[in-house]
Amino acid sequence: MPKSITAYIPNTITLLNLVSGCVAIYMAFNLDVYFGNFNGGTWCLIAIAAAALFDFLDGFSARMLKAFSPLGGDLDSLSDLVSFGVAPGMLMLNTMLAGGSPLWICFATLLIPACGALRLAKFNVDTEQTTYFKGLPIPANAIFWIGAYGWIQTYYYPGWGVVVPLIVLVSLAMVGNFKMFSLKFKNLDFAENFCRYVIVVAAIVFTAFYGLSGLMWTILLYFLLSLMKRNRI
Repeated sequence: MPKSITAYIPNTITLLNLVSGCVAIYMAFNLDVYFGNFNGGTWCLIAIAAAALFDFLDGFSARMLKAFSPLGGDLDSLSDLVSFGVAPGMLMLNTMLAGGSPLWICFATLLIPACGALRLAKFNVDTEQTTYFKGLPIPANAIFWIGAYGWIQTYYYPGWGVVVPLIVLVSLAMVGNFKMFSLKFKNLDFAENFCRYVIVVAAIVFTAFYGLSGLMWTILLYFLLSLMKRNRI
C-alpha cells in the first residue's frame, strides 16, 4: 500500500474517535429519549466506548504502519478532549439536572473538560511521560464517570453535595503531578504487567457484581495501586 495512503489511516481512525465523542455529547442532552431500542443515556455510553476503541486502534495502526506524525498526535489529543472530557462532562451535567440540581451548580461539570484540556496540553509538552503518566489519564476519567452514571442509574442520585466534590477531586487528579502507571501492555510478561493484570481482573469482577458502576471502583483501584507503587514507576 502506498505510504501516502497508509499515512491517512491512523488519522481517519482518530477522527472516528472525535465523531463518536460528538454523538455522545448529543445523546447526553437526550438521556431519556429513545433512539431505537435504547435511550440517549445508553447510546451516550456506547458512543464513549466506541471512542475508546478507536483511540486504541489509531495508536495500534500508527505503530503497525509506522505512520506517526505531529499532526496525528495533536489530532489525537483534540479527539480525546471531546470524547473523554466534554462528553462525560455533559453526561454528568444532564444527570445532575435530571436529579433536580440547580443549573448553576451543574456548571461545576465544566471542570471535567477544562482539567482534561490542561491535562492533555501538559502531556503533549512533557517528554517524560513515555512509560508512565502524570495525573489521571483522560480516558480513565471517562471510564470513572461512566461508572458513576451507572451507579446513579442503579441506585439513586446522591445530590450535588456529593457529586460536585467528586467532580472537583477527579478533575484535579487529571492535572496532578503524581505518577500513574500506563495501562498499555507492551508484552505479556506476568511480573512486568502484574498491576495491569490486576486491573483487568478487577474490571471483570467488579462489573460482573456491580454492573457499570464497577468501572468506577476499577478506576479507584487503579488510582490506589499507582499511589502504592509511585516510587517504582
